[in-house]
Amino acid sequence: MLLRTMDPNAHKKARLVNRLSREELLKKLENENFRRITLSFYKYVLIDDPNSLRDRLFSMWSRLNCLGRIYVAREGINAQMNVPEHHFDTFKKELYSIPEFENVPIKTAIQDDNKSFIKLTVKVRPKIVADGLDDNAFDVTNVGKHLSASEWNQMMTLPNVKIVDMRNFYESEIGHFEGAILPKAETFREELPEVLNLLKGNEDAPVLLYCTGGIRCEKASAYLKHHGFKHVHQLHGGIIDYYRQVKQENLENKFRGKNFVFDNRLGEQVSEEVIAHCHQCGKPCDTHRNCANKACNILFIQCDECAARFEGTCSKECQKVLHLPTEEQKKILQQVKQKKTFMRYRRWKPECS
Repeated sequence: MLLRTMDPNAHKKARLVNRLSREELLKKLENENFRRITLSFYKYVLIDDPNSLRDRLFSMWSRLNCLGRIYVAREGINAQMNVPEHHFDTFKKELYSIPEFENVPIKTAIQDDNKSFIKLTVKVRPKIVADGLDDNAFDVTNVGKHLSASEWNQMMTLPNVKIVDMRNFYESEIGHFEGAILPKAETFREELPEVLNLLKGNEDAPVLLYCTGGIRCEKASAYLKHHGFKHVHQLHGGIIDYYRQVKQENLENKFRGKNFVFDNRLGEQVSEEVIAHCHQCGKPCDTHRNCANKACNILFIQCDECAARFEGTCSKECQKVLHLPTEEQKKILQQVKQKKTFMRYRRWKPECS
């Protein structure tokens, strides 16, 4: 039976989403015989019609066989994606042809396994990073001074300097700058007031902010300046561009461990040190996984030995679920979805006996 719709463009809009299953997407990716370039970019800029731009970008990047996760809002764009190498020049040309994104800085991944994303998702959101702030309450354009990698290294040595990791705890757990303040927050929304509280009384001290690619520091630096911090700086291009500059200019690398990334890789090596621990046995490890029990799916750190012992799950309880009949597992997953009781991240707590 055909359903009627009042929207004459509904048939067109229906094509502007991915329709393949995860298994089909993975198979398609495995059969590719070309290299993909994983990249990210963002820009705070006024977008008059986010929905139209969303459809334009999806159509444009589908044609180029791009994959990734992109958020569009009235305040700008935040993109993490991969692009077929043979389409990269066309991708840049078409992106820069959009006036709002002309010459937007593009950062390429530190490490790339060609499988950072398996599908293309472009979504319209209220904000490109959920921060919980009322942007009308302060000047969001009054941001901190951007620092190159060389300038950053120099300022890290200043007396009374406050270095702040503007990422979530599970990101800084596997890698961070020496001497950085590491908030315990699980979201950027929670982190902003926590950082304000941690820095209270240091309004005259030099403050250095950093994050993955720089986007969170744009809002955080303006937020701190609004609250009276006089000397706020931010790492230009974040950890990703810091590593590029360190390599190009032969600078000392002051970052320790891995850089967490929000794609299938879940991390890229910035230094050889392993500063985190397996959440199950406590041995040095910085490999993030999602629990193999889909009704849990919690993000945690697990070494290869524990992955084998627990079959990729985060606990003995979740391991038991794996051995239930498929229909039982589906029922549990459905119950969890209905109750919305998903946990997101797991704190360090050894489980192996």
